[in-house]
This record gives sequence, C-alpha cells and structure tokens, in this order.
Amino acid sequence: MGSPSSDSSRPWVLITGASSGIGECLAIEWAERGTHALVLAARNVERLNRIAETCAAWTPTRVMSLDLESPASIDRFAEGLTASVIRLSVVVHNAGISQRSRVLDTGLSVVRRIMEINYFGTVQLTQRLLPGMIESGGGEFIVITSLVGKFGSPLRSAYSASKHALHGFFDSLRAELGGRGIRVMMVCPGFIRTEISINALTGSGDRQGSMDEAQARGMDPAVFARRLLRARDSGREEVCIGGREVLGVWLKRWFPRVFSKIISRAKVT
Repeated sequence: MGSPSSDSSRPWVLITGASSGIGECLAIEWAERGTHALVLAARNVERLNRIAETCAAWTPTRVMSLDLESPASIDRFAEGLTASVIRLSVVVHNAGISQRSRVLDTGLSVVRRIMEINYFGTVQLTQRLLPGMIESGGGEFIVITSLVGKFGSPLRSAYSASKHALHGFFDSLRAELGGRGIRVMMVCPGFIRTEISINALTGSGDRQGSMDEAQARGMDPAVFARRLLRARDSGREEVCIGGREVLGVWLKRWFPRVFSKIISRAKVT
C-alpha cells in the first residue's frame, strides 16, 4: 500500500501497534494532516491494510509486519526499511500488551512475555532505527506508556514495571542524544476505550477476553490521538492524557501515603 517513491518530499512517521485502538486513530489523525507519509506496523497485516486504505486518501502509506516479541521480526523490519530507502522522522512506540492478574497468581513466563514485548522489543527496535535517524539529522520518539508507568496499580505489576522501564530508558536517551537532534516525548494514557483489557494477559498467560468497566467508560481513542498531537505540536516532553485518573500522578507525588490507601481500594478494571 503506497510506496516511498510516491511522495519523497514528505518525512516518514512509523506507528507500531497501528492495527487498532490508539494506533489506528493516531494513523488516521496524522494522515489527515498530510504532513508525513506513514509506515503502519503490527502483527495483523490484514487489519493494517484496511486502515492503510483510509490513510492513503491523504498521504502515502506503507504497511509492514512487525512482532515485538520476536527479535528476528524486528531485525527483518529494520532491514526492510533500509531496503525501501525509508528515512524515519518520527517513531511512535505504541504496540504493547497489558495484564490483569495479581502478583501471587502470575507466572514468571507471563512477566517475561510482557517485558519482552513492551520493553525489550521496543528497545531493540529503537537501537536499530537510531543510527539512521541521527545520520539524517535527527528525529522524534513518541513513546506511549501508561499512567501506571508513573505509579503502580493492582493487577498490573508486570505491565507497570515494563512501562516504568520505558520511562527510564527514554529519559536517558533524551539526556544522551538531545543535543544531536533526537527528541523524546513520553505519553501516559489513562483509561482509553480500546481493546487493551480484552487482550490483556491473565496469570496463566491466557487473554482476559472481556472489556473492563473502567476501559469501556474511558476516553474515545480518536480524542486521545488529537490531544497527543496537540501536545507534540506544543513541544511537550511528557503528557498524561485521560480522565480524572490522571490526578493520581499528582496525588502520588505530593501525598504518597494518601495515594497508597486510595489505589489499594480503587476499582481498576
């Protein structure tokens, strides 16, 4: 779908996890702007192709398969970009998987899988793409983490750990390479109305298969995508987007003991 030669004047943006939810809405929102050509990446290429048909009405759009759980898939993906002479200006790290299980009920294999997809896969992809971005004069990483990348929450221990790890990695990356034209924006969603809870892993590693009540009442992902791009336009380095749950970040910072009592009793599903 589309090709690099169809409009060489536009910079390219890569969106991982673009087959649904936040990634899908962000792809469409960015396409409508017409400022960038798009690379849409995920495991489900069939769904990506449907989204690409919509985006291609506004901007050149390319679909590529990517599985962050597979180091070999990440290497093939990076090699495919190089072979296509695609120089990325923006990378949106959106792909990931969540969790709905207590620490005592969660197998270590589940913890490792969540870390492999959310953290190690993202880090590997970043390291593969960085040299080309620096060589081209710089670029941006937009990293979609979570509010639980700022504080812990029941039923999300491994997920929260993976998101905390992303903050540590990309804050360090910003400190190291900000002077070489590499910009980093961390984005912390609250409850956004996507399939994340349906696909979340239980303690046994199975899909939860149901929508959380809090998720179902969450922000429309299209609204989230527009707010994310406004934050990027204003030069933000970090932004929390959601409903009143974002207040938890400030409560944790200024009243940690009060926050601990509230979060231990909160309905988080």
